[in-house]
Amino acid sequence: MAQPVKGLDFSAAGEAAGRVKKTLQQIGVQPSVVRRVAIVTYEVEMNIVIHARQGTLRTAIAPGRVEVVAEDEGPGIADIEQAMEEGFSTAPDQIREMGFGAGMGLPNIRRCSDELSIVSTIGRGVRMRSVISGW
Repeated sequence: MAQPVKGLDFSAAGEAAGRVKKTLQQIGVQPSVVRRVAIVTYEVEMNIVIHARQGTLRTAIAPGRVEVVAEDEGPGIADIEQAMEEGFSTAPDQIREMGFGAGMGLPNIRRCSDELSIVSTIGRGVRMRSVISGW
C-alpha cells in the first residue's frame, strides 16, 4: 500500500496512518501490533508533513510482520543520532506553535520498531524503514 504525503498539508496529516490502522484492524491483526504500526506510520507521516516537500508512505503486510517504508524529498537529517534524542527538534517555531515538532517522532518510531533503518542525504531527503513483527 503506497500513499503520497504532501509537505505542510496539515489538513490531510494522519490520513495515511489512519488507513493503515483501519486495514490492519479489518484483517484481524492484534491490537498491540496495530497500535505500534499506527504510531510508526503517524510519526513518519508527520515528519514528512513538517519537514519535506513531499514523500511516500508504503506499508507491506505479511504473516507475522508489517514493514513501513517512508521516503521523502526534504532537507535530510544532518545528525541522525542527535535526531533520535527525545526532545531534539529542527521544526520551525511556527510548526511548534501548532503543537507539532516536539522531538518525539523518531524516538517513538524507534521504540515501536523491531527493526529500524534511516538513511539520509542532505538536500535530497530521508528513507526510513521500520519492521514491526511478532504476531
